[in-house]
Amino acid sequence: MRYKLADEAKPQVVLLIAATIVSVLLWVFSWYLPVVGWATYPLQLFATFIHEGSHALVTLLTGNTIQSLTVSPDTSGVVWSQAPWFSSMLISSAGYLGATAFGAALLAWIRFGYSSRIALYISAGFVAVMTLMFGLLLPFWNLLATVTFTSVIFTVFAGSVLAIGLAAIARYAPIKWANFALAFLTVQCLLNAFFSLKDLFIISTLTNQHSDAANMAAATGIPGFVWVFVWIVVSLIMISVGMRLYAVAKGPGTRIDNVFEDQ
Repeated sequence: MRYKLADEAKPQVVLLIAATIVSVLLWVFSWYLPVVGWATYPLQLFATFIHEGSHALVTLLTGNTIQSLTVSPDTSGVVWSQAPWFSSMLISSAGYLGATAFGAALLAWIRFGYSSRIALYISAGFVAVMTLMFGLLLPFWNLLATVTFTSVIFTVFAGSVLAIGLAAIARYAPIKWANFALAFLTVQCLLNAFFSLKDLFIISTLTNQHSDAANMAAATGIPGFVWVFVWIVVSLIMISVGMRLYAVAKGPGTRIDNVFEDQ
């Protein structure tokens, strides 16, 4: 169905388009100047924390036990948990879908003009909790049974820098830069989630490498690439719903056009 962009959505759309253009330019330039890739490296680590944190949250919500959460310098990550068959399926699916859902939620947050500072504080708090509880305390509580001391050190360092950086932007950046930072973070989360699924589809099709899709294949007997395809479809639906919010008029009583205002 075709629809017309609501007038009050245009400032938010301009912000999102600007963030997308910057993201694409950084991505293209990184092909020729690898040093440019370092500009988005913290955001890739942030996306990994969201991915692994989604695994951790679903593990807790299904009443199961987490042993550790680690993030590696190559931006990969892993959550060690103990769960029965059905719960393990939910946990394995939570990473990629959780990252996409987080990005889509930020889209809605921006669209409806809620405070960018609050969203950045929430993001910082999420990373801080994941780092402290599952990246530091639980690994030592379990006597480093599933991780190495070095991996814990990097996870704590990366998580601390990200949490402090996001909180500092929320606290000290002018509101227009805080708005742009949130839009840029949103675009990066969605791009990272989608392209990670694309890479996972290739890995699941051509290799036997350990992954969330491999876990699903082991649990169900259905090939991993089939699960990746399902996750891609669900992710696209979530993204399209988030983008659809930009086209509809807001109801009475909602806030209007405050994305570019001082607040």
